[in-house]
Amino acid sequence: MRLRAAVKRSSDPRSIRASAPPLMAERANVRLQLANRPENVMLVREALTGVADAFALDLGDLIDIHTAVTEACNNVVQHAYAGEEGPLEVVVEPAPDAVTVVVRDWGVGIPAPHGGAAAHEAGPGIGLTAIHTLSQRLDLRRPAGGGTEVRMEFATLGARPPRPRATPAAALPAIAPPARAPTIALTVTPGALARTVLPRLMCGLAARAHFSTDRLSDLHLIADALGASAGVAPLHTVADVQPRALELRIGPLERGRGERLVADSSLDGLGGSVIAKLVDRCQVERAGSYEVLALRLMDERGAAGPDRAKFVP
Repeated sequence: MRLRAAVKRSSDPRSIRASAPPLMAERANVRLQLANRPENVMLVREALTGVADAFALDLGDLIDIHTAVTEACNNVVQHAYAGEEGPLEVVVEPAPDAVTVVVRDWGVGIPAPHGGAAAHEAGPGIGLTAIHTLSQRLDLRRPAGGGTEVRMEFATLGARPPRPRATPAAALPAIAPPARAPTIALTVTPGALARTVLPRLMCGLAARAHFSTDRLSDLHLIADALGASAGVAPLHTVADVQPRALELRIGPLERGRGERLVADSSLDGLGGSVIAKLVDRCQVERAGSYEVLALRLMDERGAAGPDRAKFVP
């Protein structure tokens, strides 16, 4: 049986920083911020599958979206930063009859069309013709901050979107990045989307950390509990993958919500707090009027058991 995790509070002012202006539309339901590494394209596909689950998308529509968005992300991986690593941002905006996906970079990216050329005729970008064929609408833009924005709209007439929750009037600040570059930052609307997107992404990260099947199942339960949590504010999660370890920072949260997330993280058939039982460290960090819930999960194979330490100072 796992020991109960300790919940520790911190007042580190570096935990929160002021929010920067949003780079894309604020109505986005899912936002991924990650590096343009080839392996991260899989995480984008997992998020899209989670959106499809929440909206009951037709399998054919999902295949088209997967293919087109993968091509757009691969362009960022291969061409945006001339072989160097740089940021990739993906925004998913589902609607009752369409899903819009925006892929953004801050490098060279895909050349914008010139002289009235169609978007898919712009330059030698790999896969632009396929993207144009699979999407209902394709726009290439050069944002003021540099780079390229590829906006794809897909018709999804058979989708059944869940009822959205109310959105709070005041935006919360962004989470300060950890000392080392995180693997991914995710913002997702609470409710059905969080319940389907979070588990898929978290399990993808656990596989990358080489977690055992048992520990991967634990993370799936934690993601299910977080996705089912009450609240109207979007869930912001910063994740960092290390060998056999995964760090999660969830927030910013209204004061007191961090402890409530832990206390309320129960699932049918499992008594008590799922988070408290399954993580190796659980810490609530305060800064000003907000707080961040910091979780650490490890998979020390052969060390599991009642003597295993659950609190990491």
